[in-house]
Amino acid sequence: MLAAIGRPFRTGFLTLLQNLALSARVLVLSLSPASWRAPARRQMFRLLRQSLLGGLGATLFLGMLIGAGLVFQGIALAGAADQRELLASVLVRVLVRELAPVLVGFVILGRSGLVALAELNALRRSGAARLLALQGVDIFALYALPAAAAFALACLTLGILFVAVALVSGGTLAFLLSSTEVALLDSLHEVLRAMRPADTLLFPLKLLLLGGLVGVTAAHTALGAAAERSTAQLLPTGFVRGALAVLLASALLSLAG
Repeated sequence: MLAAIGRPFRTGFLTLLQNLALSARVLVLSLSPASWRAPARRQMFRLLRQSLLGGLGATLFLGMLIGAGLVFQGIALAGAADQRELLASVLVRVLVRELAPVLVGFVILGRSGLVALAELNALRRSGAARLLALQGVDIFALYALPAAAAFALACLTLGILFVAVALVSGGTLAFLLSSTEVALLDSLHEVLRAMRPADTLLFPLKLLLLGGLVGVTAAHTALGAAAERSTAQLLPTGFVRGALAVLLASALLSLAG
C-alpha cells in the first residue's frame, strides 16, 4: 500500500532528475564541435524551420491578443492617471519577464515539441532507433541535441517577436482609440528604458532555456518509453512533462532574478 502511494512521487522525482541530467548532457554536447556533424546540423535546421513556421501564426495572434488586452488598457489607464513610468515597469515585469517566455514556450511545445515526440516515438517503435544504437550511433546526440538547439533558437526568436507585436499593437490601439493623447514611440521608449540589466539578461536566458527543455523532455519521453506505448498514449504524457518543465523553469528563474 505504501509503495502504491509513493510510486507516483518517486516516478515524478526520478523523471525530474533524468531531465536535469539529460539537459546537462545537451549543454555539454552543444559545446563540442564534434557533435555538430552534417546529420545533426541538417536535423537542427529542419526542426528550426518547422518550429518557426509552425509557431509564427500562434505567436502573432497571442501577441495581438495580449497587446489589446494588457498593453492597450495599461497605456490608456496610465495616460489618464499620468503614471506611464509605473506602467513601463509593470509591462517589463509582467509581459517581458513572465508572460512572453511562458506563452511562447507553450507555443513551441504544442506546435513543435509534440511533433518531435511523435517522430521519435515512430523511430523507436519501428526498430530504427535500436538498429542505429547497435551500429554505435548516439541517438540522443543525433536527435535530442538538434531538437533542443532548434527549439531554443525558435523560442528566442518568437519570444522577441511576441513582445514586439504586443507592444506595437497595444500602443497602436491606444493611439487610435484612447481619449487621452498617447505617443506610441515615447511609450515604447519608456518600456525599453525601464528594463534593468537583469531583465535584459533574464529575458533571452528564459526563452533559450524553456525552448531547450521542450526538446529535452520530448526526446526523453519518446526514447525512454516502454516498447508497447503508442504515440497516442505518449502525447498527453509529453505535453504534461513539457508544460511542467516550462512552468517550473520559468518560476525558478523568476525567483533567481
